[in-house]
Amino acid sequence: MRIAILSRRHELYSTRRLVEAAKKRGHHADVIDTLRCYMNITSSRPTIHYKGEEVTNYDAVIPRIGASITFYGAAVVRQLEMMNVFCVNDSVAITRARDKLRSLQLLSKKGIGLPITGFAHSPDEIQDLIKMVGGPPLIIKFLEGTQGIGVVLVETKKAARSVIEAFLGLKVNILVQEYIKETAGADIRCFVVGGKVVASMKRQAKSPEEFRSNLHRGGIASEIEITEEERTMAIRAAHILGLNVAGVDIVRSDRGPLIIEVNASPGIEGIEKATGKDVASSIIKFIEHSLSTEKEGARKS
Repeated sequence: MRIAILSRRHELYSTRRLVEAAKKRGHHADVIDTLRCYMNITSSRPTIHYKGEEVTNYDAVIPRIGASITFYGAAVVRQLEMMNVFCVNDSVAITRARDKLRSLQLLSKKGIGLPITGFAHSPDEIQDLIKMVGGPPLIIKFLEGTQGIGVVLVETKKAARSVIEAFLGLKVNILVQEYIKETAGADIRCFVVGGKVVASMKRQAKSPEEFRSNLHRGGIASEIEITEEERTMAIRAAHILGLNVAGVDIVRSDRGPLIIEVNASPGIEGIEKATGKDVASSIIKFIEHSLSTEKEGARKS
């Protein structure tokens, strides 16, 4: 089997591990820089070219699309779909998950537990918006933020109003979200592959003053045993957004588990090192199973 990994850099841990896992299971894996791809969009024979050559004969693609290149990355994945290449996460699911507002709305519609979240455009509605999410302390998030960047904790109404006014004045889209005090700077990352949670870890903020648990911000990771409710919630969230591979972030609140985010390109390094699980191989096995099932269905039809 020939697998293409869409990634900007060969040396990234997640990219290297996927290449290693593919080769270990007897497959050929190439790393393709997403932004170096260019497309011929035609109804008769859509193609992708890379470094002067046509991209052909790949059985599957693993998209590792960073937040800063979502638009172009999704276009490349969409072109591969037109070429009938199996994509681990399709273009619609990637863009759906990357839009925090849209993903929360979809999860809310299906009854998934979420923190109370507000969204507004006009500065005139700030006071009621703050009241709607339960008042301070509260979290303000950039819709486009990743790895804890663009996430602010404000502890007074005055500070909340000032920060929200400043962001809206800069034409930045933000979410205003209740602060779950009982989490004490911790959350749970569930790594979902093919409808199963293959690994889960607790992420703890590096200090009592830091509320963000992201590993890129110094958070500490450790393996954790999740409840059946948390497992079911993570699997359902990935399914609702259409993701075969997802990092589902959950916090434990006094009213039960709540989902704070679903990531379409979750990092592998932190969770493999914290749990000792071979997450990269789980992704390759999922591709094998999916293509095998696809071929079996084609033979029967």
